Amino acid sequence: MAEPVLSVEHLTMHYTTRKGDVHAVDDVSFDLYPGEVLGVVGESGSGKSSVAFTLMRLLPENAHIKGGHVWMQGVDLLTLPEDEMRRYRWKRIAMIFQAAMNTLNPVYRVGDQIIEAMENHGVAYGEEARRKVAELFELVGLDPALMDRYPHEYSGGMRQRAIIAMALSCDPDVLIADEPTTALDVIVQHRILQELLKIQKELNMAMIYITHDIAVVAEISHRIAVMYAGKLVEIGTAEDIFLRPKHRYTEALLKAFPSIHGEKRQLITIPGELPNLLDPPSGCRFHPRCAYATDICHEKEPEPRTFNPGHIAACWHPVGEENA
Repeated sequence: MAEPVLSVEHLTMHYTTRKGDVHAVDDVSFDLYPGEVLGVVGESGSGKSSVAFTLMRLLPENAHIKGGHVWMQGVDLLTLPEDEMRRYRWKRIAMIFQAAMNTLNPVYRVGDQIIEAMENHGVAYGEEARRKVAELFELVGLDPALMDRYPHEYSGGMRQRAIIAMALSCDPDVLIADEPTTALDVIVQHRILQELLKIQKELNMAMIYITHDIAVVAEISHRIAVMYAGKLVEIGTAEDIFLRPKHRYTEALLKAFPSIHGEKRQLITIPGELPNLLDPPSGCRFHPRCAYATDICHEKEPEPRTFNPGHIAACWHPVGEENA
């Protein structure tokens, strides 16, 4: 297997509030390989976006990285001074933000905003930058003539495509897509998703795709990471996660989601809600909502366990071992 383009080791990040520290990201580890799409799934508030912003080091003032490493070709991004990190951000690792179509500056032409990003990172200047923007617009399915228009002259889907073009403008090795089709109708969502995947394959770019939509990760991901309450509880191939889930939270997520394949079945909702991360539960964080929880789940945090190569879950009572 190729060397990872990004290696995350024991990443931990807290938000400081007047009531205490919110344990938003807690001991998260994974590798990302060239040309791979890693889907990250979980309920809202599970820490998916917090992981992404920590990787990019685009955190608010009350956020504090408590530990871990983010390795990119031998360089730990977490230890870089901010001026050096700027050289990595967008050029080596870029991000499409959630609802990013609303973040374009309304008083500047869209093409000029993308050109500014390229010039700031030394990718291209002047007429060369304009030619590159035109090529990017064609790549994402936009008429290059639109580059001289303002954001209000674009539809929602067009703005989202322009944001994708901006994220690709510096030829990053890694692209983080944080629910990039939020607030768009399902037809436009599908078109943009297909366009994004086409580009990812053409450029052999590694991508982290963050979503709460299990159907999307099933369609696009090579591997899937499942997050719950700041923890990465299971990771494996898409086939492992959908056909052989091991963590009880993964199993519960799948049972709560409708499928158009196979026999009709009753959907089973997950009882309760995510815990307060100001004071996370002891032991396994899912135990207050888990029907299989026993004393050890309350008392001791489960260690990650390998079920087959690349398929890892941290659960005291994994699926398929009910009588163990």
